[in-house]
Amino acid sequence: MLPTAIALGTAWAARGQIGHEYGATWAAAIGIFTIIALSGREDWMARFPVVVALGAIAWGAGGMISYGKVVGYGHTPDFLNTSYGLVMLMVIGSLYGFIGGGITGLTLESTTEKKIDWAGLFTQMVAGGFLFWGFFIYQLEWLMTPPRSELWAGCMGAALALGWYMYRNGNRHALRTAFFSALGAGFGFAFGNFLQRMGQASGIQFNWWNVMEYSIGFFGGLGMAYGIFSDGKWPATIKPNKVSNTISWIFLIVLLPAINLIEGANTETMKGTGKGLQVADPASFAFTWQMAIWLLSLLFIVVLAFVYSRRLEVNDQKRTMAITLIYLAWYILFSNLISAIWLTPKFVSQHLYWVNWILLWLFLNRSRPVFPNVDNEASSRLYTPLLLKCYCIALLLILVVAYIAVTTTQGRPTVQLRF
Repeated sequence: MLPTAIALGTAWAARGQIGHEYGATWAAAIGIFTIIALSGREDWMARFPVVVALGAIAWGAGGMISYGKVVGYGHTPDFLNTSYGLVMLMVIGSLYGFIGGGITGLTLESTTEKKIDWAGLFTQMVAGGFLFWGFFIYQLEWLMTPPRSELWAGCMGAALALGWYMYRNGNRHALRTAFFSALGAGFGFAFGNFLQRMGQASGIQFNWWNVMEYSIGFFGGLGMAYGIFSDGKWPATIKPNKVSNTISWIFLIVLLPAINLIEGANTETMKGTGKGLQVADPASFAFTWQMAIWLLSLLFIVVLAFVYSRRLEVNDQKRTMAITLIYLAWYILFSNLISAIWLTPKFVSQHLYWVNWILLWLFLNRSRPVFPNVDNEASSRLYTPLLLKCYCIALLLILVVAYIAVTTTQGRPTVQLRF
């Protein structure tokens, strides 16, 4: 579980310099890569591009939710507003995890006898999202973060449709993974906001926002890994489709990074970095660094394509581990470059990404397959009582840390109140 938590936590922290849905998709892909590499399942590794692409897109869908003001509520001086902010962040994080973990689980649970009706599922999720959003936001006006976007409701409707699909079709493995992923990501987001507030109150100069981002990724990774690795015997998944694998692989190493590069390394962003460094010609600085980022990315694409094609030279698990580490290194370097951290002498949180990368490398090299054999007599343990207890404990802990926050710190006087 710990390597997955480190991988997703590091990637989610790096996502802070990139942001939005596509940054979250890239980060989630790294966490799912790690799970597949650790599993040792040959059938999962044979179709990992499809599994990673679908699962990552599902995690990234939560990036449409606006949470900036909700984070601010967690910095208010009174218990009502602070606890509201933390609990709503738990809801937002849970939506990330439920949709991401659920779709990831469905890709792993798809079998020859019980294939997933992806077209029907996505249609139901879109319809559920639209109906829930329209009813609760426009009819009942239950607003979480006015006056900003309330697309949390759209994700909530999609999550409910996904959960109902998994329940009525008997996808117990995926449903269990979704709930534990939601638990981890939800707790991690709220607890991360608490750490951010306490860190800022301490007066220590550090990127505490990054700590919050690391927290949601770390605990979200723990939840998803526990949901998958502790779930008894998974069925043998369907055989890989070469066309689907190829399209998914192109998406992962070409299309997804290109979108992030265009969005994150645009001229205005790089100029802003240049001005912060007080360079003589910000436009020239921006162009130079943009070219460096694109050339470096081209190199990573070539390396990843080479490793992916070398099936006869190394076993599938070693290959998947190598791809995971290379993919994460690319993401970290991208984050480093658009922030130009290597041009400033001071220590920042992004330097710690490489410490995490080394830890992940050590864990992967020492790991043993979690599922060394495939058992067609698959079973799933839903553990409903355990889930209910865990959710209640998590909610109680969030309320406790909210009380600790308001009794030990003054909060920010400039933060707007929700109530």
